[in-house]
Amino acid sequence: MSRHPRLVTTSSESLPVDTAIWCARNGWPVHPLVPGLKIPAANCPRCRTEDHAPEQCSCHEEGRWCHGFHAATTDFGRIRSWWTAHPRFGVGVSCGPARIVVLDVDVHAKAHPPRERLLPGIPVHPSIDLTGLENGFDTLALLAAYCGQQNPCADETTLRVQTASGGMHVWYSLPPGCHLRSSFGAGATAALAWQVDVRAEKGYVVAPLTQTRKGTYRPVGPVMEPAPLPAWLAAELTRTGHAVTPSPSPQRTASTLTHRSAVVDGLSRLLKAVEACAAVPKGTGFTDKLNRAAFTAGGLVAAGRLSYEEAVGRLTRAADAARPTQSAKNTRTIRDGLTAGARSPLHLKGRS
Repeated sequence: MSRHPRLVTTSSESLPVDTAIWCARNGWPVHPLVPGLKIPAANCPRCRTEDHAPEQCSCHEEGRWCHGFHAATTDFGRIRSWWTAHPRFGVGVSCGPARIVVLDVDVHAKAHPPRERLLPGIPVHPSIDLTGLENGFDTLALLAAYCGQQNPCADETTLRVQTASGGMHVWYSLPPGCHLRSSFGAGATAALAWQVDVRAEKGYVVAPLTQTRKGTYRPVGPVMEPAPLPAWLAAELTRTGHAVTPSPSPQRTASTLTHRSAVVDGLSRLLKAVEACAAVPKGTGFTDKLNRAAFTAGGLVAAGRLSYEEAVGRLTRAADAARPTQSAKNTRTIRDGLTAGARSPLHLKGRS
């Protein structure tokens, strides 16, 4: 069997379980996403109602999904069991174990930031006309031009996926010994370009052909496998703080679990305040409460105490429980709060 077996690329002919099995055959661990959404599916009652650390959850040992990429697997039997019970689950791919890095090019409708924040670490000279620069497609093209290289969005040798929102995922495989961290927006510790996120270790990406409420993640062109990460992109990702040195997994002691528990408990209180707004349709300060929770979560993400995907999933579930009819506004508030909070990493003793 080839490493990248054929996948039916017509969404009407493909089932999520087919996509999940195809990913697993490629060596990419998968985990379920909420039907119609791009956030991980919770499982046990505790996971649905409160925050707790993955290592404190019994779901994984019992063969169930939970905590997103922490439960990702390539076990065909487990995958078939999960998607047979819930055939509408979407498919998420855990990037770290899959040894892939994905450039997540966004198309958010907002004014671009000052020149110094377009390409972190690269001064954009005042003589360069920024008229028409609107999103991640433009900043990634600008970065490629600065480096004298091909724009990854036009790289026909690798797997590219048009996202449901009109952006693009550009997939690459990592060379041996290369370890990269994920980043989002103008992260405090790592950022490649404005509106270009990086999905790598401790992150996940929506698999091709996954259907959401906003549309389907459609492959672009015939290539369905990641090409090796170009050397120039590896150098840029290193320059922008994405390279990490792997270290042995720390032993999980009682103090470690207590430390993590204190972190998630603080966020849990803020999320419960958001969810409580469901009881009253107006006058609860919902947006301010959601923004505060997102800001706090962003600080925890920047401090390495919470993954970006966990943060988005928890915030989205709380917001949709309270104000299900304004998901677009909720998404903007969450995104902006996370980005702002990430500029000040939050440790137990306060922000740094």
